[in-house]
Amino acid sequence: MQNEVIQRREELGFVRSMEASATLALSQIPCVYPIKPHHGRVYPFSSPLKRRISQPTPIHCQKMYVPGYGEASPEAKAAKNLHHFFTYIAVKIISAQLQSYNREAYEELMEFLSRHSLNDGDKFCASMMRESSRHKNLALRILEVRSAYCKQDFEWDNLKRVAVKMVNESNKELMREYVSETSPAETETGI
Repeated sequence: MQNEVIQRREELGFVRSMEASATLALSQIPCVYPIKPHHGRVYPFSSPLKRRISQPTPIHCQKMYVPGYGEASPEAKAAKNLHHFFTYIAVKIISAQLQSYNREAYEELMEFLSRHSLNDGDKFCASMMRESSRHKNLALRILEVRSAYCKQDFEWDNLKRVAVKMVNESNKELMREYVSETSPAETETGI
């Protein structure tokens, strides 16, 4: 039964590539209503036995297709980078706190930072946990602070607003520079 449904859909053109413009004729959509009407059942729009023939209806996609992100969406890539950034922020917060009230722990954190990269936040914290019991406590504090900062302090709405503003301003500036470089220079004639 299931193989017949799949074969029927393929015959009707339901299998299409993402790159192709997808259009379906309404007559190609399988009937939702049963073929034989049940007693007492009312069909509000038309009889299920009548098949309406109509023009193909284009299906419009509201999002841009981004090639090359098969393993993750651009949003997932941005989230991963933010995840690492939150680790960096947590380390900055903790180092500022330790500098003022626990100089020894601050020195240990700075020494560890000099030997390990913060590019991968999880790798950094995993290495720190395995260094020593004191480093483990610092790593647990980093995990706690990055989680709290992400959930409570990071201004997500402001991120979107600032990112959109930066893109728009950058686009305007680049176009302005391009136009000024490619336009003939105005010469003053003294008139």
